[in-house]
Amino acid sequence: MFDTIKQDITTIFERDPAARSVPEVLLCYPGLHALWGHRLTHWLWQRKIRLLARWLSHLMRWLTGIEIHPGAQIGSGFFIDHGMGVVIGETAEVGKNVTLYHGVTLGGVSLEKDKRHPTLEDGVVIGAGAKVLGPITIGACSRIGANAVVVKPVPANSVVVGVPGRMIERSKPHTPEERPDLHHDRLPDLICSALDAVITRVNALERQSNNGDGKPPIPFATKQNVWLGEDFSI
Repeated sequence: MFDTIKQDITTIFERDPAARSVPEVLLCYPGLHALWGHRLTHWLWQRKIRLLARWLSHLMRWLTGIEIHPGAQIGSGFFIDHGMGVVIGETAEVGKNVTLYHGVTLGGVSLEKDKRHPTLEDGVVIGAGAKVLGPITIGACSRIGANAVVVKPVPANSVVVGVPGRMIERSKPHTPEERPDLHHDRLPDLICSALDAVITRVNALERQSNNGDGKPPIPFATKQNVWLGEDFSI
């Protein structure tokens, strides 16, 4: 038990540069309190003492702002940063070294009493406000961008952004044993990239239709994702 507590504290120091001392971590990290509360409620849940498990889970929600159903399965090295508004459903499964930020939901999309919540494999990082919904699997070492809505399975070593979530393979694959990648500023803008490709193609077609004079009738060109056209006003 003491080894597990020590690992929980070490995990926080590894992933949050704001952590300065052990007393601060013990007293001021609701994610840690919610995790410890979940271990107790999950133990009760497995032994069919489910009303007490749900009541204690409800109490931890009131104390921490984090709702973890006693039936959820959570691996070692789990870290919830800030924590407020995190919801983890009954049949969710969370692997090792997973990181969640505030406002994350691991939710269900079915009324059936079976597997209806996500499975997060080892090393997954989910940004603030993201929603992962349904009995889908998020592959190991994937990163979900802030406020993304993910409703389809995600392969390992992927980055997902947008609503609905769109996937792109990571340029530098990670392994679950590596330190989690928390750089949420390094996310692709897939919609802008697609629009840029369309505009480039339209420019090429317009040049062909102008007898080769190289002057498109409408200035659709872009430069570093900045719109240069003047065919509308706000």
